[in-house]
Amino acid sequence: MSYHDPVLLRESIDALNVKENGVYVDATFGGGGHSNMILEKIGAKGHLYGFDQDEDVLPNVSENERFTFIHHNFKYLKRFLKLNGVEQVDGILADLGVSSYQLNQAERGFSFRFEADLDMRMNQQGDITAAEVLNSYDSKSLQNVFSLYGEVRNAKTLASAIVDERDKKPIKTINDFLQILGPLIRGNRNRYLAQVFQALRIEVNDEIGALKTFLESAKDVLNPGGTLVVIAYHSLEDRLVKNFFKTGNFEGEVIKDFYGNIERPFKIHTKKAMLPSEEEIKINPRARSAKMRVAEKI
Repeated sequence: MSYHDPVLLRESIDALNVKENGVYVDATFGGGGHSNMILEKIGAKGHLYGFDQDEDVLPNVSENERFTFIHHNFKYLKRFLKLNGVEQVDGILADLGVSSYQLNQAERGFSFRFEADLDMRMNQQGDITAAEVLNSYDSKSLQNVFSLYGEVRNAKTLASAIVDERDKKPIKTINDFLQILGPLIRGNRNRYLAQVFQALRIEVNDEIGALKTFLESAKDVLNPGGTLVVIAYHSLEDRLVKNFFKTGNFEGEVIKDFYGNIERPFKIHTKKAMLPSEEEIKINPRARSAKMRVAEKI
């Protein structure tokens, strides 16, 4: 199955600085591209743990004896490593992008290019669908979702239109939603729709909450000198990662100890985020928005 072209593949694995006998985590297994390269570098005593909540990745899971797949959201990193007898690891990689495979599966409801039910759940056992968000959130909550997670400029107008239309009939399908969006589109159509659909997807899957929990867990389970590599695709995610690497919190608030020394949980390896090359973007246009940050636990 062609699941996903891994973004910044060589650069991210090089940054992970894989040791032959180390223990590593691919926190977003997906198509297994990053995992396969890590497995090439670790030896017989090394081990890799892969996390993914999406059932569609199961056919990609390696039967390699040095690999353990954990079918859960990466926010449960610490819990499930502990259940597998692992307290500390040498490196963790997370690629936060939605895969091409997921976007191209019409029935998953992630893309405005296909007609389907408004679902958008990464974990198909998840509690809430995109349709339920649109039909149950009040106007202010919808405005916050589109403004914060999609940076949609007319989020207030959009939220009001959704509430008005759902009073006439429930919003169930992508086409139902597109009919509401049509008159409200500002600027480039595809960009506007991508922002709106991104915002809904983030809300449905609690992606920001999961990312925060994951980062805090990653800090706890990394060995001193261990490496954390995160590839983000929109400014909100990237800002959280940048702040967390710099200060150990998501607000970017500098914390000092009793003696006035700044507490730094990580040594940052990427003062500026690493970006894909023009060559990679030509091959895989969806890599365009990727930003990779690398930090070493102190």
